[in-house]
Amino acid sequence: MTILIHRRAALRAMTSALAAGAVMRGGAAFASMLPTAFSQALAAAAGNDTATGDFYRNRDYQTVWTGPQDAPRREILLQAFDSAGDHGLPTPRYDSGALRQAFANARTEGDLGRLEIAMTQALLAYARDLSSGALEPGHVEEGIKRVIVRPDPALILQQAVSGDLASYLASLVPQAPEYGRLMVEKFALEGIVAAGGFGSRIAATEVKPGASGAAVVALRDRLMALGYLERSFSETYDSDIQAAVQRFQLNSGITPDGTAGKETVEALNTSAADRLKSVVVAMERLRWMGNAPLGSRHIWVNQPDFSVKVVDDGAVTFESKVVIGKVGTDTESPEFSDVMEFMVINPTWSVPRSIVVKEYLPQFQRNPEAQGQLQLLDRSGHVVDRSQIDFTAYTPNNFPFALRQPPEDGNALGKVKFMFPNQYNIYLHDTPSKSLFAREVRAFSHGCIRVAAPFDLAYCLLARQTDDPQGLFAKYLKGGRESVLNFDTPIPVHLVYFTAWPNDQGGIGYRRDIYGRDAKLFAALKDAGVVLPGDQS
Repeated sequence: MTILIHRRAALRAMTSALAAGAVMRGGAAFASMLPTAFSQALAAAAGNDTATGDFYRNRDYQTVWTGPQDAPRREILLQAFDSAGDHGLPTPRYDSGALRQAFANARTEGDLGRLEIAMTQALLAYARDLSSGALEPGHVEEGIKRVIVRPDPALILQQAVSGDLASYLASLVPQAPEYGRLMVEKFALEGIVAAGGFGSRIAATEVKPGASGAAVVALRDRLMALGYLERSFSETYDSDIQAAVQRFQLNSGITPDGTAGKETVEALNTSAADRLKSVVVAMERLRWMGNAPLGSRHIWVNQPDFSVKVVDDGAVTFESKVVIGKVGTDTESPEFSDVMEFMVINPTWSVPRSIVVKEYLPQFQRNPEAQGQLQLLDRSGHVVDRSQIDFTAYTPNNFPFALRQPPEDGNALGKVKFMFPNQYNIYLHDTPSKSLFAREVRAFSHGCIRVAAPFDLAYCLLARQTDDPQGLFAKYLKGGRESVLNFDTPIPVHLVYFTAWPNDQGGIGYRRDIYGRDAKLFAALKDAGVVLPGDQS
């Protein structure tokens, strides 16, 4: 390597002398006709990468990583690559070991030119992955509609050479406090996996308070391993174990009845390795959201938690149960962020075309008077007498009518819907089907989010623009007619899907992967090069 540095220094001196002579002869262009082996190899390695090629041309092919003066900067970047696995990133994209070996093996100017580009391309991949995610989520799961804002490669390269590289790389990490807490959980779970996991599984499908025997011992040991029970030698399902089960249930989105039923036992038996996958996927999801603020006031709908929250300056000021889309290709609630602009009070329900032809047309073919609260509309928007229509003459492809439900007590949207206009026709709304909120798993809608306490949500959202939010809402509600009430300040709304998320008790709460999206995403991360201890999938 020392010989190569001397050769490079001599080559640069010769090039400088030639350039100086060219200038003296008034032929500056002549010097540019004498590319070095380094610059030739660099340009060839850059290929069609416009940002990288322009960057080095603008620097007259000066080194960033491979020169002797670049050693401190080079080591900072390689150390960042060393820690890429801490973030659950696909380390083969920026393999620090391979890059270090390439430096040790470099023998020619051409080797260094190619290595210069390899380092730069690794930087670009690392900066992109760390700041905005390693996957293109829409390519993995069509229900993820999130718009990913990728960093500008030219800006990355400019930042890398113009300031403190270590500080710049640190700034790429998502700044949301939840990201750091997930990362701490990742380290803890990796240690647990390395130590053998949480211990023996609970063999029984159900364990009830008062029981004793091997199943209770397994339950007790599992609760201790998970941190929900202090050290205990009890072989009986006593009050301490019951309280620990309730704490676990509360933290797992399970009805806290204190009985280790089927759902509870399945959740308790989740391995540390599988929990680790949930955490790594959650970190990737947060990276997709970037470093843009969620909004000092925002609405947070976590689908696996079946909940909606209003967050004001970091504090939850409203929370309610929700019903999300049922499992199925066309009905699962999508993930995206938007801005809530207004609410519609006493809404009319314009039935989506997919529901009209898949659900209601077959009903009308059996009984034209079915769903009598729905109005049949022709293409001009006029109400049509159903008794005059032969529904059996139509198929889903040629059915020419639309359906509408006017404002009424049984309206499918209830008394209010909260609008953030989007191409997916998804919004939050009331519902007359209140009994569904008593269910533990609440996936019943056609994709929209049904809110258990919609009036309270309305009051919370209106509280910043009126001293009497209840009175203002009631004024519109009592009119009985469909009306729009705008928000003075639009409110960011985030429809998200986190099966692992920090809770108020300082730990991490886990939820079911109701749509199977996390499984798909982890498989994609694994294919990209993410490696986790204990993964046998």
